[in-house]
Amino acid sequence: MALSLRGGVIAAPSMFAASARRPFTHAGLFLLCLANLSFEVLLTRIFSVTMWYHFAFFAISVSLFGMTVGAMVVFMRPRDFTEERAPSQLAAAALGFAIAIVLSVVMHFLVPVVFVPSLLGLGTILFTYLTFAVPFFFAGLAVCIALTKFPEHVSTLYAADLTGAASGCLALIALLRVADASAAVVTIAIGVLAAGALFVAEAPLTRFAKATFFVSIGGLAAVLASLPMPVGELDSGLVQANQRGESTPYVRWNSFSRIRVTGDPDRLMPPFAWAMSPAYPRRSEPMARQLTLAIDAMAGSVLTGFDGNLEAVEYLKYDLVNLAHYLRSGAAVLAVGVGGGRDILAALAFGQPRVVGVEINEDIIKTVNRRFGDFTGHLDRYPQVAFVNDDARSYLARERERFDIIQIAMIDTWAATAAGAFALTENSLYTVEAWTLFLERLTANGVLTVSRWYFGDRPGELYRLTALAAASLKAWGVADPRDHIIVVINAGEPSNRIGTMLLSAAPFSARDLDQLDQVVARLRFEVVLSPRLSSDETLAALATGDDPRMLATNFPINLTPPTDDAPFFFQMLRLSSVLDPASWELGRNSFNLKAVVILCLVLAVVAVLTLLSIVVPLSLAGRRAIPSRAVPFLVFFACIGMGFMLIEVALMQRLIILLGHPTYSLSVVLCTLLLAGGAGSYVTKPLAPHALPRAAAGRFLVLLLVVAACGVALPHLVRLVESASIPMRIVAAIGLVAPAGFCMGMAFPIGLKLAAPRVGSLTPWLWGINGATSVCGSVLAVAIALESRISTAFWTGWACYLFAFAAVAWIGWSERRRDRATAVRVAA
Repeated sequence: MALSLRGGVIAAPSMFAASARRPFTHAGLFLLCLANLSFEVLLTRIFSVTMWYHFAFFAISVSLFGMTVGAMVVFMRPRDFTEERAPSQLAAAALGFAIAIVLSVVMHFLVPVVFVPSLLGLGTILFTYLTFAVPFFFAGLAVCIALTKFPEHVSTLYAADLTGAASGCLALIALLRVADASAAVVTIAIGVLAAGALFVAEAPLTRFAKATFFVSIGGLAAVLASLPMPVGELDSGLVQANQRGESTPYVRWNSFSRIRVTGDPDRLMPPFAWAMSPAYPRRSEPMARQLTLAIDAMAGSVLTGFDGNLEAVEYLKYDLVNLAHYLRSGAAVLAVGVGGGRDILAALAFGQPRVVGVEINEDIIKTVNRRFGDFTGHLDRYPQVAFVNDDARSYLARERERFDIIQIAMIDTWAATAAGAFALTENSLYTVEAWTLFLERLTANGVLTVSRWYFGDRPGELYRLTALAAASLKAWGVADPRDHIIVVINAGEPSNRIGTMLLSAAPFSARDLDQLDQVVARLRFEVVLSPRLSSDETLAALATGDDPRMLATNFPINLTPPTDDAPFFFQMLRLSSVLDPASWELGRNSFNLKAVVILCLVLAVVAVLTLLSIVVPLSLAGRRAIPSRAVPFLVFFACIGMGFMLIEVALMQRLIILLGHPTYSLSVVLCTLLLAGGAGSYVTKPLAPHALPRAAAGRFLVLLLVVAACGVALPHLVRLVESASIPMRIVAAIGLVAPAGFCMGMAFPIGLKLAAPRVGSLTPWLWGINGATSVCGSVLAVAIALESRISTAFWTGWACYLFAFAAVAWIGWSERRRDRATAVRVAA
């Protein structure tokens, strides 16, 4: 996101007349910032399809890096960037931005990333990074010019900037509901061309030159609209499918996923199971019609051909993930994450009288029940089946129905959401607060069943799942969690096993355990933990719930039970182990741990870039040192850039749990911050530069108090309104975020009004520092949340604003001291 625009810094005043209203510049800046943020968020979608999910995180650092370089160019070439030339340069920068958007995406497909630990792999990653930095370079150039060359309009221009960025969030969500990523890329590029046309309307050009430019823009837009770009058709999963001769009947994009269905609907194949029992006699026999439903490049499910004959799907009774149905017959079942509908079909095969499937992705439900309804048997038409488009936690918090079985079978977040660029892999389903809610929604003898990978000598996911179960039971008031927990694994290769946990609201009875033993013996599974036995001392120790943090610290990976304030269940690599390659391995899901390694590498890179952005521009501009008068401004703009990012990312991560849906998190949190920030910027318009040190200090005190109140109220608000309707939760989130956004929005114009008459020639350099620290803050926020808590990242951002307040006080104190010294000299 164009966050260097939000925490921001601008530049020097000019000698040009201040009376021009410049409506076209405002409109052009609005449209350009709208397109800029839309493209950045779109990149998170493209990266999550064409690369491993955690590379979606790169989108934010790429955009901020490119915009920082653009600002540095303005600083280093002041004679080339003047106010008289600004409208023409804005139009030219917009033209370059539009062309670079399309070319960067095309180049990404021509030179795909090679995921091999080699110079080739590193080179392709670097090439991708630099390729996508180019369009944001032009965006940064345009925004810096617009804001630095018309300082008399800074409050209204910054408001247009933030309003445009906020609108970009909503525009992309709406766009991806009716178009795929290819069309979205072209549409965004054409929007940038329209911004260029608005800029040229105020350029000091002849009518002929303007007409020529308009015709050129129209012709380029026509070319872009006709340009084919197969976005997402080169990801590794689809290439492999095509190599196997599979067709691609259906591809669907939306704001937080790309759904792809592949396979031959008439082809018979061995039945899919997460953990098929070796006792099933037909497990290798081609007898099932199945299609693969893939979400982005990693997450997947299976569409099962079903004609109403339950005997044809009898094999579902031999899948380990469905073990709970043997212990609870005649059950009301809640399936979390419907996917292709296998969990619904399994419940029907076991004869369960009520099945509710909760799926967060509306397009998945439509794919299963509409687009492929004839293939899947229209499961939504069965009277005992109900599909719900919602987040499971939000649904359970709002509804009071109790269930005999709540099933979470291999549900994860390896498909990046629209907020995934910020949040990596936080998952609200695997926290103590979530499981406490699940226990509350079970009947007296209800069972929560959760299935995850079990990797031989390092079953990290099952270990952490057990620690989570014990902590949740303790939080729910259970004295001895061990009596409520069963863990069963399947036979097979140690590197590719599944473990299923059964968590009971009441202690498992002797009848339950006898029945379990019979089923496990018949299906040839293995019980590794139950109230009666344990074949794994670590699991047994974790299941007691005794001092889980102390026990977890004895492992090289993090087994501490996740909470809503640290909901990173799948990220188990400690930052202290990043330099130890032996700690990166966790069987089939090692890439989850390696994502943390990549995060640390990115953090190191952006830290170096931040340092270089301070030193190199000064050196190239012929300055050997930072002027003493510029030091407090350096501190100010660096702090508001990093502080805004830390607070924004923390709010985004924390409120995903409250709002339930990633689209709501993106549109509500980000748009509220930007719109409120724009309003905060606008109200600073009357402030006079000569009165600013004192006025700025007062407003920063208000900012610190309001943001602190937001941080204190945040966890209480989540608990207070989690059972409310979605509209009410949205209103509550807006009410919490808007005051903080309004106050943080004032920092930008206040900084400009302070800097322009004092260190005017250095303000583009300060803009670049702000952009660089924003990059740092975007990465640092995730690193802090992973290693500590989301709240720690939030309060670190608050501390940055505290340092910015100190810088403002420093500026005021320095000026008062100089004034007193001057007065003494005059008196003498």
